[in-house]
Amino acid sequence: LGAALKVEPDRLSRLLYALASIGLLEVKDGQFRNGAEASAFLDASKPTYRGGDHALLRELWGADLLTAESLRQNRPAALHDFSEAGPEAAAAFSRLLAPGGVIFGRHLAREMDLSAIGSVIDIGGGSGTILVGLRERRPQIAATLMELPTVAAVAPDILSEYGADDVVVEEGDITVAPSIGRHDLAILKAVVQVLPPDQARSSILNAARCLTPGGEIAIAGWGVVDDDRLGPPEGVFLNLTFLNLYRHGESYTEGQYRA
Repeated sequence: LGAALKVEPDRLSRLLYALASIGLLEVKDGQFRNGAEASAFLDASKPTYRGGDHALLRELWGADLLTAESLRQNRPAALHDFSEAGPEAAAAFSRLLAPGGVIFGRHLAREMDLSAIGSVIDIGGGSGTILVGLRERRPQIAATLMELPTVAAVAPDILSEYGADDVVVEEGDITVAPSIGRHDLAILKAVVQVLPPDQARSSILNAARCLTPGGEIAIAGWGVVDDDRLGPPEGVFLNLTFLNLYRHGESYTEGQYRA
């Protein structure tokens, strides 16, 4: 393995034994193999693969470590603005989100009854890979991705890598206007949480205007917290990440979302 990676075997062994100590690897007589967790989530040939998540986590932790600076300067120290992102930055960040999008799409397909869904729109969905996971069980569902122009420009290439060339990519800003089409299901995943309250209201209202009669909106994201703001931990601490990344976004409470 050291030869294949062009690294010194003795130095590499420190990493392998560290991974074995926490169960990601198993070791016997100096021979290493994947542990159960690595076999499930770090094998790229399996549908549960999460190996790409490390790149996103690295970016989020890099932002988290600037929390003190963001507080003292009253501005996000790792400002992330999708509307101003260049093509390379938009493509890079969309690819970071892509693996998790597929996983979430599969989860949504398990949790929701999709039998009556003929058309779905993913609003602000980055590369649109939520639609890939969602349609693994029901490939006949017509799929649209609505994104800001900078992200919409790079989405088709990423969707093509996932074999989803038939997804319609529509440029638009949900805080300003609804989709040009009408759909049975509108997905707002990690969208409302990056917006100030007035734009959050507009995005939900415009998402409703994208629906056919009886259609539904699915709002999801780590940025939904209990009304007492003490949990769940993922949402509470993601609020600190938002502090570093966005000018206005925050983890809104469930009551705020319902209102």
